[in-house]
Amino acid sequence: MLDDLKAIHDRDAQDALGIVGKQAEQLGYSFEGVTQQPVEVSNVVYGGMGGSALAALLFETWPKLTKPFAVVRDYDIPTYVGPETLFIAASYSGNTEETLSAIAQAEAQGAHIAVIAGGGKLADLARAKNYPLVLLPKAEQPRYAVLYNFKALLTLLEQAGLLAASDVDAELSATASFLAESANAWAVEVPTASNPAKQLAQELMGKSIVVYGGPKMYPAAYKWKISFNENAKHIAWVNQYPEFNHNEFIGWSEQPVDKPYAVIDLRSNLEHERVQKRFIVSERLLSGKRPQPYVVEAKGETVFQQLLWTIAYGDFVSIYLALLNGINPAPVVLVENFKKEMDK
Repeated sequence: MLDDLKAIHDRDAQDALGIVGKQAEQLGYSFEGVTQQPVEVSNVVYGGMGGSALAALLFETWPKLTKPFAVVRDYDIPTYVGPETLFIAASYSGNTEETLSAIAQAEAQGAHIAVIAGGGKLADLARAKNYPLVLLPKAEQPRYAVLYNFKALLTLLEQAGLLAASDVDAELSATASFLAESANAWAVEVPTASNPAKQLAQELMGKSIVVYGGPKMYPAAYKWKISFNENAKHIAWVNQYPEFNHNEFIGWSEQPVDKPYAVIDLRSNLEHERVQKRFIVSERLLSGKRPQPYVVEAKGETVFQQLLWTIAYGDFVSIYLALLNGINPAPVVLVENFKKEMDK
């Protein structure tokens, strides 16, 4: 089926494959009119959910900050948020209720405020109170705008003078080129026999998916979970090494005996050497007790390149899995229904 271009076009009505194939272009997007000034703060707190949170999680790997950085995915914010905090509220729709609750608390606690949004109540609030505002371009779904969100956050934090990394523009340019070239191997025109993304999607059909990454690749593992959930409408979970070896590792050893799962290891040669060894030793000791993992070796010369390469690969895999499941990848009707029910 994955080599039937007409069938794919019929099921992928919003061209999700085309969108993820062009994600690299988002890194080159220029946000104009951003007015964030350098700030003297002791910490940065970012409030966002789902794909908005993922953009911030990427920062924990690269380019990192010169101040403590926390990501809040909740209605409530830490008590330490105050006048020495830069609080960044992010929501693609601008109407995410958890984020609106969090920014109201940040205001009450006297934090510096900045906003990333595609519109909605959050953008209106920023305009009304003259907060620094970065407006996100229109996208088919928020999860397809993660790199726009990342670039927006980078723009704010660079202007605030809080980035730890240097040569940011050079890294973005090199990564965008690398990502665009890499995506060609997973494109819909590449037949299954030569397309690793299509091949892995076929292996995952009908199985509950568990994705693992080390500390550096965890944001990519989390994105794989999001993509399986939202693109393929397929259950998936995520966890991280080395924490895995302190609890979940033993959970695989006995029950249930029948394990209808697919295990995916996102590995990187840039992880701590002991983390790399943990993957290998865990695979050996759990042989015969859990399904053999599908090992994805991240490609790229830098951590950022490896992260985005792995994220893009997972996007293609999840969309191909959606098509195999007979599903249009883009809509998330149940999420929209949930929001309506919550508003009653």
